[in-house]
Amino acid sequence: MTKKPTTPSRSPERGAAKPSTAKSSSKVLEAAARPVEAAAHTIERALEPVATAIKRAASGKPTAAKPAPEPAKPAKGAMPVSPLAVPFPRMPPVAGVEMATARAGFYKHERDDLLVMRFPEGASCAGVFTRHGVGSAPVDWCKRHLEMTKGEGVRALVVNAGCANSFTGRPGADAVRRVCSAAGKRFDCRQRDVMVASTGVIGVLLDDAKIVHRLPDIEHKLHKDGWAGAAAAIMTTDTFPKGATAVADIDGTRVRISGVCKGSGMIAPDMATMLAFVVTDADISPAALQNLVNLYVRNTFNAVTVDGDRSTNDTLLLFATGKSGAPRISRAGDKRLADFREKLEKVLMNLAHQLVRDGEGATKFIKVTVTGAESHASARKIARTIAESPLVKTAFAGEDANWGRIVMAVGRADEPVDRDSMSVKFGPLVAAQDGLVSPTYNEAKMSAYMKKPELEVSVDVGMGRGAASIWTCDLTKRYVEINGDYRS
Repeated sequence: MTKKPTTPSRSPERGAAKPSTAKSSSKVLEAAARPVEAAAHTIERALEPVATAIKRAASGKPTAAKPAPEPAKPAKGAMPVSPLAVPFPRMPPVAGVEMATARAGFYKHERDDLLVMRFPEGASCAGVFTRHGVGSAPVDWCKRHLEMTKGEGVRALVVNAGCANSFTGRPGADAVRRVCSAAGKRFDCRQRDVMVASTGVIGVLLDDAKIVHRLPDIEHKLHKDGWAGAAAAIMTTDTFPKGATAVADIDGTRVRISGVCKGSGMIAPDMATMLAFVVTDADISPAALQNLVNLYVRNTFNAVTVDGDRSTNDTLLLFATGKSGAPRISRAGDKRLADFREKLEKVLMNLAHQLVRDGEGATKFIKVTVTGAESHASARKIARTIAESPLVKTAFAGEDANWGRIVMAVGRADEPVDRDSMSVKFGPLVAAQDGLVSPTYNEAKMSAYMKKPELEVSVDVGMGRGAASIWTCDLTKRYVEINGDYRS
């Protein structure tokens, strides 16, 4: 369970100002050096075993085998699958991406906890990240290098579960660098072309050797069809793997969009606790890809909450391999992207809703909608306050249509409301209207409605035309048990 927050990583397009002669020369030299650098990586990797053997022979020391992951132990206690779980979808390969998982040993029990994806030359990448005040070493790395490369040329993604590598200072940053350096050598690319993400306990330094020692095996296992394994490998307190896929049309060519995510607790708007990785075979420029991510994260991952806590590691990365055969798109607003935009939003929404369905201890999936607010921002704040209120959430857990707690949360949001015009509904049933209990209020019908696993609450605050929706879950004793035992 990674602990959360968010900061959109922006990749604004730069102006076309003429570079200086010195800068031009520098770029020419850099371009000329790339083939040499790539060749050096290849030669270094090929000679690695020979060099090691020679060094050991010279020192008189016996050749040691690579450390294996520590022996597997049975899981301490398997999590019961959420009653709101949805089946993992059939997810065909996405042209241009290969993936593999392995057991690096961040968990004592038997499970894969390492995911690697490899992308072709020319792939684009965009991302949004937690705006949490603490952040993490993997988030810092991705933000810095996406800004440096403008999202061009990303070749690999390395993700581990079981250790967040957050609040680990310079040693944590060095561990990330070593992972990316090793992956770069393994996949013949620069270390800055490797994206990383981690999830797990905060304050524990990443043992990068566990990842580096698995890379040779991972390279030989890379294949095109591995979405289910990818979703399972990044889970922490999740009780089911989460994936979504869609097919869109770009100028008459079919393109696929597929993604996986993880998250169960420490989930709140502002990047929802979560990791999410989405890949398309469309050919979209990094700048356009970044604009699409910034746009659609607002009402998807940033519109869900489980417990109101944001994580230090929240990361959403979107990759475009360009291998579908569809034409290159350079603007997010290009009319040829109309169907793609719609399908991308649906994939992100599907994944975000699965986070809530797997909320720690959840038994109810709840949509909270606020209308009649002064603005969208005001409606969003009110809806979020309702969705994150412990009193409201425990009432849902007890299947109690306690509309008084809804009213309490509305007032606590400190946003303009008209008390005498306010109304509250549970599904189609009116609980209160015009600032009073509804004359049609029926306790028996309300109680029957509250037994449903999926619920809707609608509140009109009588001030204007602003509206917003937030998705949440109930708060049960099981949430306390899971988090009370998380490290022990």
